[in-house]
Parts: sequence; C-alpha cells; structure tokens
Amino acid sequence: MPDSRALALAAVTSVVLFGTIYSVGYDTYLDTSNPLITAQPHHLHETDYFASKKNPLNVYFTKKLWGWTTGIFLFHFFTSPSATRTRTRLTQYFIATTIWLAFTSWFFGPPVFDRLTASTGGECVLHLPTGATVHVPEQYCYTKSTISTTTHTSLFPASLLLPDGEWAGVPRLRRGHDVSGHIFLLTLSTLFLVDQLRLSFIPPPGARPSAAQWPPMHKWAVALGGVATCACIFATYTTSVYFHTPSEKLTGYVLGVAAFALTQLPHYLLATPTRNEIASHQVVTSEKVLS
Repeated sequence: MPDSRALALAAVTSVVLFGTIYSVGYDTYLDTSNPLITAQPHHLHETDYFASKKNPLNVYFTKKLWGWTTGIFLFHFFTSPSATRTRTRLTQYFIATTIWLAFTSWFFGPPVFDRLTASTGGECVLHLPTGATVHVPEQYCYTKSTISTTTHTSLFPASLLLPDGEWAGVPRLRRGHDVSGHIFLLTLSTLFLVDQLRLSFIPPPGARPSAAQWPPMHKWAVALGGVATCACIFATYTTSVYFHTPSEKLTGYVLGVAAFALTQLPHYLLATPTRNEIASHQVVTSEKVLS
C-alpha cells in the first residue's frame, strides 16, 4: 500500500502545477508584489468568488491556518491511543512551528520571507486611499509599524495629495520576489496533518491491542483532520489559480516541502526500539554468550 505521505505530496504537487499552468494560460493570477495593483481588488473578483481576498476560506481558514493545524494536532494527539502518543510527534510539531515562526514572524529580526523579498529588490511601500504610494525605510515594514499623516509627516512629500483628516496605514514590502506564504503554509500543513493522521491507522509494532485501540473521541479528531486536509488542498488550488506569479508559487511549494522534510528527522533521530526488536536483540546476545 502506498505511503499516505507520498500520496499527499503527489496531490499537492499536482494541484499547484495545474493551478499555476491554468493561471498563466487564462491570465487569472494577481502579481501581489506589484505595488501599483496589489492594493486593488483582483481583476476577476466580480466574476470569480475565490478571486476575492475577502472570501471566507481565505479570511477564516487560510490566514489562520497554523492555528487550525495546531488545534487539530493537539486534539488528535491527546485522543490518540496511548501507544501513538510519542515524543517524536511532539518534536515534529515543535519543528514545524519553529519553521513557521521563522519564515513568517521572526528570525533574529525580520522573518525569512521579509529578508528574501528585501534581498531581491523589495521596497517598503505605504498605500494611500487615493491610490498613491509612498516609499518608506524598510525598518517600518520589518516592525509592521503604523504610519500616520500626523505622526510621520516627514515621510510624506509636500507635493503628495493626502487623505482628508488624520489617516494611518501599515506599509508592506513590494516588488522583489514575494514568496507565496499561503502556498508554503498550505503545503506544510497538508503534509504535516496527513503524516499525523496516518498514525491512527498504523498500530505501532509490538504494541498491546488495548494500547492501540481508539479512544471514543479519536474518531472525531480523525474526521476533523481529514476535513481540514481537504480544505487545505482546495485552498492550495484557489491560491495557485488567483494569486502570485508562477515563480513565487514554486518557491512557496519547494520551501513547504523542505520544511515538512525537516519534520521527518525525529522519525529517525528519536526512533525507539520496539519490544520485538528488544526481544530479538536479547536472543541474539544470549546466543553469542552461549557460543
């Protein structure tokens, strides 16, 4: 029987590839790194429901995906059979969370994604309601500082038409190579959830039947994990079709797969011998002593 992780990887790869090819062939993607258009509604938002960034799947699921992934992992872990509640799984979650934080929130200063964008020509840009843009020092983007027309007057050129009254906004890094953070996280979450769910169907070698039996609530954890995985794959499709350039989606996918690969290290570094392996080792040792 094929490894479920390999099947999940094949599914994500196929979805990203198909969505990207479709977006190029039918001109459906929005270049989110272009400061002239990224603040505007998607050019297909009136005809394609998921082209709008305000669709519920994006607002309540994708943008909060690691929170969903964390909740499902904990629910699944603590309702798992005792034989599968291992430190290896906790270490995997810790590695995945650390990578997510490093890429999106903090990495000894700016997160990895911000560093990549800035190093490839990214500029810190503030979008005004009038449609104009103001270039500000990168530090404001790194700290996600709020800039207003009253507290940062020196940043606004005198010739610029400013909004009436007091106005404030948060600048964003534009231009450069804007890695698709959604594709990165969706890829990582899909593979991570499938990796955890598969353990519910593979009793650990040498485990007592009672230790491998599902507790009453575990079936709900498995069902919720399955629904979330399907939602991740669908969100991967919508993102591939409507957002980011092909190269930005490719790098997001590659980084997501690489991040998941790192979560597999505990399977080998923290692997503990099973009872059967211990018994076999003892038999071999005894035979050597007797001989």
